[in-house]
Amino acid sequence: MLDLFAGCGGLTDGFMQTGCFNDIAAVEWKEPQVRTLRNRLKTKWEKADANESVLHFDIQREEELFGGWTDDPDFGSSKGLDYFVNKSSGIDIIIGGPPCQAYSIAGRVRDEHGMEDDYRNFLFEHYLSIVDRYRPDLFIFENVPGILSAAPHGKKVSEIIPKEFAKKGYEIISNLSSAIVNAAEYNVPQNRKRVIMVGINKVAFEGIDIQAMLNDFYVNILPSHKGKVITVREAIGNMPKLEAYWDDEHHSKRISHSTPQCELTWHEPRYNNTRDMDTFRILAEDIESGKREFDSKKISELYEQKVGSKSPIHRYHVLDPDQPSTTIIAHLYKDGNRFIHYDSKQARSITPREAGLLQSFDKDFEFLGARGNVYEMIGNAVPPQLAKALAESVVELLKKYKPEKYA
Repeated sequence: MLDLFAGCGGLTDGFMQTGCFNDIAAVEWKEPQVRTLRNRLKTKWEKADANESVLHFDIQREEELFGGWTDDPDFGSSKGLDYFVNKSSGIDIIIGGPPCQAYSIAGRVRDEHGMEDDYRNFLFEHYLSIVDRYRPDLFIFENVPGILSAAPHGKKVSEIIPKEFAKKGYEIISNLSSAIVNAAEYNVPQNRKRVIMVGINKVAFEGIDIQAMLNDFYVNILPSHKGKVITVREAIGNMPKLEAYWDDEHHSKRISHSTPQCELTWHEPRYNNTRDMDTFRILAEDIESGKREFDSKKISELYEQKVGSKSPIHRYHVLDPDQPSTTIIAHLYKDGNRFIHYDSKQARSITPREAGLLQSFDKDFEFLGARGNVYEMIGNAVPPQLAKALAESVVELLKKYKPEKYA
């Protein structure tokens, strides 16, 4: 397999967990994510050449991406993707998904131009180029459901993508709404809906009804890999508790909570001022009491009371301990106000490690970088347990429809 827009490796990790895939190469342009993925591949999956095969590069610079580059001030040197793909005599599948902020409805609401001019709208073109160059039997293209309604410059992305892949000889499911998957159904303690486009090489599967094959994948094969629903409490309830500090002495040093002894890394609190901590306490107590009086209107009123200004959206949310989490997002690197821990005594937002557990990263997964980098890479990742279910389903699909190669 080849992983594009790999991030810190959520998709890769899930695929590697099946024991059925060899990670030939990956491409990612953010340095902390690259270091994290290289480290994971070396320490967990014993991939000795990870420093070379995980390419730290801008995927838009295609000629160098394929052929290699030297002494770049930002990206160093590399032999390029062609070297690694040719060394392995080709690849079977490509996985990945361009950054999704430009497709997300939240992103379009925040941007005055509806993200129309965002270069990320068209990063899929580079994904397409790489698929066309290496001709895998199958690809997986992951993105947010907002991609189905995004229409930069009046052109619907959901219409552009199938047509462009078709020109290259690949077919995806005609009804893309059937490709929406909720990670909460696949052993991920989080409600996280994503579009999972599976593309089939029509030449490699000549003579097969591709739409029937894809329908089989989404209706029968993938759902057969569903797991049990996991709650927030089940995922993070055993993590050591953090003591909340309310005194001026600690807060003058920008310390709001204790950092407990913990065998896991990154179970460290971010600093919160006492105003926010008191807000977290009030809202968590509302959940604990069972009253649940704080609806959107009342939360907005509390915000106005605490901050002294109005907000068009309510900015706080306590994670319900007896439900899967709401969608973990990269915004966590800015603040955790929508990811408040359910224990009112702790009066805090979730730690990076807790965010990782809610994304279904294994406890031994090491995130490298500053805290903001870690929150961001976790929020942008594909949950590994969802990736594992996808990988198992892909193996089943390939064995069923191309047994002469994969059985």
